[in-house]
Amino acid sequence: MSNVAPEGTLSFEEAVMARRSVRGFLDTPVPAETLRTIFTLAQQAPSNCNIQHWKVMVASGQAAKRLSQKFIDVVLSGKGPEPDFDRLEKFEGIFRTRQVETAQALYGAMGIERDDKEGRMRAALRNFEFFNAPHVALLAMPKDFGEVLALDVGMYAQTLMLAMAAHGVGSCAQASLSNYPSVIRDFFGLDDHYGLLMGISFGYEDPSIPANKTRVPRTSIDAAVQFIDD
Repeated sequence: MSNVAPEGTLSFEEAVMARRSVRGFLDTPVPAETLRTIFTLAQQAPSNCNIQHWKVMVASGQAAKRLSQKFIDVVLSGKGPEPDFDRLEKFEGIFRTRQVETAQALYGAMGIERDDKEGRMRAALRNFEFFNAPHVALLAMPKDFGEVLALDVGMYAQTLMLAMAAHGVGSCAQASLSNYPSVIRDFFGLDDHYGLLMGISFGYEDPSIPANKTRVPRTSIDAAVQFIDD
């Protein structure tokens, strides 16, 4: 593969700045050749001892719509989450503050008030509609692997989303999809040895969607990074 970026793709810095959570997509599919290019780039992600233990499943077009309906059916059935891996659902301190600020920005852009329970439910259900994306990727790893090896799948996911951004493809990482791994096992025939970590809805952004107008800040590097040089 050439080290020279193809014409029309973003530089690394541009891709990093362009990547954000897109919550509304056009129904235009990403060309198959572009998909293969993006996923080939993501395969260069690092992993412990180069074991490359991620399992990636992609549904597109009508398959994505069928999968979305299966998620919606199980959510509306009232069945509770049954994730393969433990998930922290409660944040405290500065982490809670950032979570609340992000939610306020997102729901504010969509015109949903804090006490609008029906509106918030509809917004939550959009996750399982993949925000109308024509594609969704599901990422899994062996269940007997722990947090350290899950980091590798996270690095794969970031590499994948940056590759998407570089090619003008929007994405949204979704922990919510990991709440119902049985849906994925049935749909893809995923071996029970694997556990579902996350999903990524992706496609071309629909700029008319109010949620896509949301912009949230990042904390300064002075608050996040400690430098010692003597």
